[in-house]
Amino acid sequence: MLAQQKLPKNKALIEASIESHKTELIAISDEIWAKAETAFEEYESSEILSDFAEQNGFMVEKGVAGMPTAFVATYGSGKPVIGILGEFDALPGISQKAVPTKNPLEAGSPGHGCGHNLFGAGSLGAAIAIKEMIEAGKIKGTVKFFGTPSEEKFFGKIWMVREGLWDDVDVNISWHPNAMTEADVQSTLALVDFKVEFFGQAAHAAMDPWNGKSASDALELYTNGINYYREHVKPSVRMHYHIQDAGQVVNVVPDYAKLWVRIRDTKRAGMLPVYERVKEMAEGAAIMADVDFKISLISGIYEVLVNRSGGEIMQNNLELLGPIVYTKEEIDFGKKIQESTNKPQVGFDSKINPLKATIENLEGAGSTDVGDVSWNVPNINLKITTAPNGTPWHSWAVVACGGMSIGHKGMVYAAKAMAMTMLDLYENPKMVEKISQEYKERKGDEIYKAMIPEGPPPIPSR
Repeated sequence: MLAQQKLPKNKALIEASIESHKTELIAISDEIWAKAETAFEEYESSEILSDFAEQNGFMVEKGVAGMPTAFVATYGSGKPVIGILGEFDALPGISQKAVPTKNPLEAGSPGHGCGHNLFGAGSLGAAIAIKEMIEAGKIKGTVKFFGTPSEEKFFGKIWMVREGLWDDVDVNISWHPNAMTEADVQSTLALVDFKVEFFGQAAHAAMDPWNGKSASDALELYTNGINYYREHVKPSVRMHYHIQDAGQVVNVVPDYAKLWVRIRDTKRAGMLPVYERVKEMAEGAAIMADVDFKISLISGIYEVLVNRSGGEIMQNNLELLGPIVYTKEEIDFGKKIQESTNKPQVGFDSKINPLKATIENLEGAGSTDVGDVSWNVPNINLKITTAPNGTPWHSWAVVACGGMSIGHKGMVYAAKAMAMTMLDLYENPKMVEKISQEYKERKGDEIYKAMIPEGPPPIPSR
């Protein structure tokens, strides 16, 4: 599977541990892939992971931070405390069979278009390998696996951070499926989600529309305001909205309208003024349409706080492991994916490049609630190839790769790279100190504040 150098003794033990659990990890990943449960509804997926952690000797605390599908699995005692993240939520509407042309498993159903079935299983594999090293007396300390739900919608990690679940963690590790392999030392975009509702007066649209006050008019005026504003924000800003309700029938002046709005920028400090301005526009639209309005915060996340010291350690382990090697059948599968998505048929990019320079104010990035974790504990991030080059993310193509050997190989590789990096931290306290010092310097005087409403997370009723 891997073209690699000879590993040091303890890292060879790490690799052997993960290889010994590989069949189980793949089965777990495939089971989560098949269930494809969406935000805050990942009951079975969470149980699969937490049960396997318990079977492997972890103490598991379920339902943390008011979220039934969130959990923390802990093994060991004392310092250092190293955490590792696991995600397991799917995306709606992109169900797909494990085949290289678009073919839903169940039309309209969810699918793992971001590879989170691989994410949770791979991270747990790494945690188990470290647990076995602690158990064998090879290293000392504590390992924590964080089962984190709803990354795709409500950003469950924010509630876990607010609960103080990383307060005793020295360093955190995370990874994400990708179309390339690298120690990730780039940031992401800060983000805020909010809901805007307009309340008007219904009336007959033909007989007496003058008695109506259209909530839909306010919605249209509001979205026009956002769209005109696009010319006057910095290129790093992103503004999206999803109209969720604009009236039910054509012959009634709608008395209710609702949309979900999202604002992003490379830094929270840049995002907040845009957020305030766009909120003011909602009031202006309501005044023009002579209706009432309401703005409700859903959640907001920080950009990732990069840690290059940790990235350097991860980079060394990628170079030890070498690139993932694919079979002819896997390469053919990948090229067919590329053909089906109108991309150049070039196969996979799993080469190990030198560690990249960190680009400040990186535009065109995504967003993740790993950012909130990274402002509370030093975080080391990793990208691993689980799909062919150029694959459109959040699409059926990622679902297809995540349900077969291409995704499996990336998941197992990620588990090894993360576990070896964690091993370095347990064996070398000075590495932890260096990572911590960089974290403090980069964070500076910023005081973290969770951007979520007071009260419990928005868990849907079952």
